[in-house]
Amino acid sequence: MSNAITILQDLLNLQEIEPNHYVGQSHNPGWFRVYGGQVIAQAILAASKTVAQNHCHSAHGYFMRPGDPDKPITYKIDPIRDGQSFQTRMVYASQENEKGNQKEQETIFAMGASFHKQEDGFDHQDEMGDVPLPDDLPSMKDLIATYKDQIPKEVTTYFGKERPFEFRPLNIKRYIAPQPGPALQAFWMKTVSPLQTPNENEQIAIQQAALGYASDFTLLDTALIPHGKLLFNPNIMMASLDHAIWFHRPFQINEWLLYKQTSSNAFGARGLCQGQFFDQSGTLIASTTQEGLTRPKTKKPSA
Repeated sequence: MSNAITILQDLLNLQEIEPNHYVGQSHNPGWFRVYGGQVIAQAILAASKTVAQNHCHSAHGYFMRPGDPDKPITYKIDPIRDGQSFQTRMVYASQENEKGNQKEQETIFAMGASFHKQEDGFDHQDEMGDVPLPDDLPSMKDLIATYKDQIPKEVTTYFGKERPFEFRPLNIKRYIAPQPGPALQAFWMKTVSPLQTPNENEQIAIQQAALGYASDFTLLDTALIPHGKLLFNPNIMMASLDHAIWFHRPFQINEWLLYKQTSSNAFGARGLCQGQFFDQSGTLIASTTQEGLTRPKTKKPSA
C-alpha cells in the first residue's frame, strides 16, 4: 500500500469523542491551509456515522476559515430530522484557536447533508460523450517525463507528488501552454489501491467520502481556462467558498472514473464551476458544483 493511500485511510479514520462528535486528523502536504477536499470527505463521513441505513445523496458545504493543517478537526453533528425516507444532518467543523489567553473552537466549515433510502423511480442521465478511455492515455508520470522541459516547474511539482489517486488528463496541453479557450477540462481518476473499510455498513460512506475528497481537485481551476490562466499562477488568489456534491448511483472509487469539469460563469472575483463523474460504462455516478474566489492580485503602488 502506498504512503499516500495510507494517509487517506488515516484521514478517513474518524474518532468518536462523544455522541455526535468526531475528530479527524489533518494532513500537511506543505500548504498553509487544509485541503478543502479533506474537510468535505471527513464531514460526509462524520454525518454518515449518525445515520443507520440510509446513504448520503447530497451534501452542501461552506468554507468559512482556512483550516490549520497541523491541527485536528472536530466535527459536531446536529441530527435535524429523521423521516421515513430522508434524514437530514448539519455538520460543523471546527479547530482550536488561541485568542488572548483563552483557547476556543472556531468553525472553519459547515455542511448540510441529506440521506435517502434506496427507492425505485424514473431513470435518465446526461451522456458521457466520446472520450479516450484511461487505458489509451499515458499516466501522469509518463506525461511529466515526456514534457518535463515544457511543463512549468510548479505544475510538475504538484502532479509529481505521490497521491492517493492516479490521474490521466485528456488534454496535457492545458498545462504546457495555457491559452484562452472553452471552460472545459476532464481527466480519469481512481485510487491507487482499494480503500479498507472497518465494516460492511461503512463501505458506501467511505466510497462517498473518498469521492468528496477527489471532487475538489482542479475544479475551481476550470474557471481560469477562458482567461489562459492556471491555478498555479502566482498573480491569482484562489480559495473555495462553497462546494456541493450529489451522489446518483453506486460506484467503486478504485475503478476508473471520468471527471468532466466546466465553468458557467466568472464575475466579481468569483468563479462558478460544475463537474460530473462517469464510470467507464458511461454511467453518471455523481455531480458537483463549486464557487470560489478567483481574485487577480494587484501590485501595491510603491511609496
